[in-house]
Amino acid sequence: MTTVVNGAARGRPGPGRGPTVNDVHHALGRAARDGAGDRELDDVDVEAAVDAAAAMLAGGHAGQDAARVAEQLGANTAAMGDLELPSSARRPVDWSGFGALIPVLSGSPGAGASALAAGIADALQLAARCVLLIDAADPARSGLAAAAPAEGPWTFPLTAQLAIRYSWRGQALLARLESGLPVITPGMMPPPPQWLPELEPLHVTVVDIGHDGWRATANPLVGAGGWLRRGSPSARPILVVRPTRPSLRHAEQLLARLDPWVSAGAAIPPCQLAVTGAKRWPRGVAGAAGRRLQPLLDDALFIPHDGDLQVAGVTDELMPGRVLDAVAPLLADWGLLPPPGRARSRSRKGQS
Repeated sequence: MTTVVNGAARGRPGPGRGPTVNDVHHALGRAARDGAGDRELDDVDVEAAVDAAAAMLAGGHAGQDAARVAEQLGANTAAMGDLELPSSARRPVDWSGFGALIPVLSGSPGAGASALAAGIADALQLAARCVLLIDAADPARSGLAAAAPAEGPWTFPLTAQLAIRYSWRGQALLARLESGLPVITPGMMPPPPQWLPELEPLHVTVVDIGHDGWRATANPLVGAGGWLRRGSPSARPILVVRPTRPSLRHAEQLLARLDPWVSAGAAIPPCQLAVTGAKRWPRGVAGAAGRRLQPLLDDALFIPHDGDLQVAGVTDELMPGRVLDAVAPLLADWGLLPPPGRARSRSRKGQS
């Protein structure tokens, strides 16, 4: 296999002249599957491993190094698969250790799920709630990469190359995945129970599902989609969209993709729609909602536009006051914040 990979790296494609690009991809795919041992890898995970290893070849690394990375990615993906949620898809997950569970799912690219997750966590921590904010994304693609002022010293190793690091965002605990490998494949995302720290009492867990929603809703039995599993007490998933017709159409397709799992009793659909960057529906936009999204429109939560947030994204500062004020009524309705009108901590001084 190393010979095949090295040959293509030296640019000798063609019959009788060495391996082709396809030969290399197949060899790297075999390396990933070899690393997984007896456990079958999802094609998406194999593709991610091949892409990362092929990039190493393009950068001048030796074929054996690229093959070794592909093998390591396969091994780590398989290791996370061994930490599955309940083996029966219809068996409810025990969410009790997480407190109230709020998974936040992006309905379309760039919808603002990370900003909403941070805003919910900040509103709760200002009310003296013990909050765990989980960043279930590849660190290279995370919207919460700058959400903590410093990397915390507390880690929980999952494998020799994969760990969860806990850091403080104010009084909220931020959990993120870290690895020395060049990419986190979707299947390398640890299942939910692995994220739970020794923190009591934990009132609320907010999860930025992070990975492409199209992937997460495809199979809630593995990876980041596991946060959408049916469990007890029931989670409260939030679907985040932009105030545009394309965003609503995209979100409708995500719900359609999740539908078979909901019908089978393995997953639950979003119970709340959040619209970022608007105070109301623009004219003609709500009509783009399909039959699955339609029931969520009337009670949609609107998060007004904030210019600083749009430019800087989520930083280690508290979210702007207008974001906190927008999420507070929903959290109060869910019994997670005091009723509106009761004095709230002013520790968000300087935010607006």
